[in-house]
Amino acid sequence: MKQYVLTPAMGKRLIAKALLHHPFVREAMENGILAVVAGTTNGYVAEEVLRATGQAEGFSRKGFRRGVVTPPGVSAPQADFPGDVVLVKGQWQKGREIFDFVNDMKAGDVILKGANVVDLLLRKAAVYIGHPMGGTIGAAVPAVIGRRVRLIVPVGVEKRTHEDIDSLVADVNDPDTEGPRLMPIPGDIFTELDAIPLLTGAVARLMGGGGVYGAEGAVWIGVQGEPEELQAAQQLLASLKGEPACEG
Repeated sequence: MKQYVLTPAMGKRLIAKALLHHPFVREAMENGILAVVAGTTNGYVAEEVLRATGQAEGFSRKGFRRGVVTPPGVSAPQADFPGDVVLVKGQWQKGREIFDFVNDMKAGDVILKGANVVDLLLRKAAVYIGHPMGGTIGAAVPAVIGRRVRLIVPVGVEKRTHEDIDSLVADVNDPDTEGPRLMPIPGDIFTELDAIPLLTGAVARLMGGGGVYGAEGAVWIGVQGEPEELQAAQQLLASLKGEPACEG
């Protein structure tokens, strides 16, 4: 086994690089509709997708969000919302949102939607809701359960919990609870622990977490595999060094 430290920003970039090679994402990119819903992790995904299709000009991760978590007393920088990144047969529909396309999506199409909490063992996730009509996940779920649109949930292991997701949802959504609501996501979880096997064939395990001097929220990832898999993982993870802190 070899062990590596990944900051949250490195993890976001790793997830994005891997999703670019995910077979369902590739198929939707080329032949259907791929909707990358705005969010900080998905900003990295959108960046990788647009670079790969030669359409990155004019895209910025800054402002690619509807809500963002900041330290108490700190506000996110002001930025114009550019819309979600939606590709129809590989063509970026600039300035559009998932709401413009979701009713036309069908089996084979893919929605990428981030999360705020993830249970790594049961592979379940949930997202905070601030919109009174359920926001983007409220729009996505009918397509997922009604027309078999595939929902993939890019989420970093920093958001892990050992609590039961359904119990958390029930408590957070109680009328006496203050703050945002919480909705479970009926999708396929995709973390750094999925990204490494997809790109290298090696097995990845969460070993520890925490740090200082910029490593706050970082995790230790243990990687196991054949020599060639370990070499591929070494090169992959080395390529993430120097990834700056997320500025969404």
